[in-house]
Amino acid sequence: MPPVSGLAPELPARPRPSGTVAPARRVAFDLLCELRQSPQTHSDTLLRSGPVTALSAADRNLVTALVMGVLRWEIALDERIAAASAKAQPPALPVEIALSLGALQLLMFDRIPAHAAIFESVELAKQAGHAHAAGFVNAVLRKISGSPRLDANPSPAASAVEVARRWAHPLWLVERWAAAYGLASASAICRFDQYPPPVTLRLRSAQAEIALAQEGVQVEPGEYLLGARRVVAGDVAATHAFARGWVRIQDEASQLIAEIAAVAGAASILDCCAAPGGKLEILAERNPQAAILACDVHPARLRAMRARWTGREGAARISFRATDVVTASFDGDFDLILCDAPCSGTGTLARNPEIRHRLAPQDLARQSLRQTRILSAAMRQVAAGGRIVYSTCSMETEENEEVVQRALAANPGFRLVPWQEPMRELERTAVLRPGSADALCSSASPFLRTIPGVHPCDGFFAALMLRR
Repeated sequence: MPPVSGLAPELPARPRPSGTVAPARRVAFDLLCELRQSPQTHSDTLLRSGPVTALSAADRNLVTALVMGVLRWEIALDERIAAASAKAQPPALPVEIALSLGALQLLMFDRIPAHAAIFESVELAKQAGHAHAAGFVNAVLRKISGSPRLDANPSPAASAVEVARRWAHPLWLVERWAAAYGLASASAICRFDQYPPPVTLRLRSAQAEIALAQEGVQVEPGEYLLGARRVVAGDVAATHAFARGWVRIQDEASQLIAEIAAVAGAASILDCCAAPGGKLEILAERNPQAAILACDVHPARLRAMRARWTGREGAARISFRATDVVTASFDGDFDLILCDAPCSGTGTLARNPEIRHRLAPQDLARQSLRQTRILSAAMRQVAAGGRIVYSTCSMETEENEEVVQRALAANPGFRLVPWQEPMRELERTAVLRPGSADALCSSASPFLRTIPGVHPCDGFFAALMLRR
């Protein structure tokens, strides 16, 4: 496993005043504490918050590396900390976070001196009101500093237990993925989850690529979509091309779902779980004359999505409505419905590593029942001859195949449509790269699935259904 060099800049040669902590470590500590205390908070939200954006670019990079590193490797870090500690009881939360930050830097970062990682972790514990634990933190981290680095063995793993331990994932998740996709794919998923995922763009202007190059952003073609680009170097969010809306950051699998939904065209469209709005953008681009209703159960997320459309060309034909599709009433049926349902998000652990620590096996059954209600309610709004796409960013059968099967049983007027036909149409119309349909669609399954590590993108599932 490569060291985390480049993400962690060298510390200044001039020593800091006694008792002070570097701003990046202070912010990373605060964010990790907030994540542990607020189960509904997500790392990507906090990493865009005011305390982070107020830092220098180098410090923002370090905060991201620290926060995401602790979340991704928490299981392995806890194991090392426990082995170096004589205490049977876990320490208080602030002490635990200080130890995790110190251990991460000692075991994985190659440009931060050990003394700096240890000293500032001790100071973080003190400043959090746990001065009595300073000696404990110092002793544990000094012991860890003399142990081997946390380097994952690249050789094939022999069991789910070995995969889980090597790549710091809960064993129950790895066992599920090994049973569903095979041990090699389960290992690929876990490895993919441990590193920053590729930043993928959707080009929305013919001049976007030239403008990005002029501002120092290097890109390469996407894997499947001709309009997708993968960022090789540079900060896209800091460019004029991004500010002008010429490019949008969106995972390639997410783009793919919306492209397939839009392939046949529609006069009326319902996006029933629309926030944050990336797929809505593609539906609107591909159906410039369609009347579109975007719904979401979260009013704040819907307002943010509506604000992004204010004053834009085509905004007049898009309506926004804060509602739950399960209980909502609509004036008429729709030619196309996209039901991108709320889910566990196990296909996005590279972006949201905290999910693996919050999710429990029993959560999947609850999610599945909710998703079935949403999909069945959405299916009742499809016009005769219309289509509905059900999608999730989950890897779990309960949230995918089982939901579709139950919804089809409850709505016998629908049939499942294999993906090969719309995918080949996208190849013919130069939306997809030639060969993408064969690479993504299995003749043995009517469903579309991307697997992180097997495919270079998030894990998505999608089913296409037609109303007879």
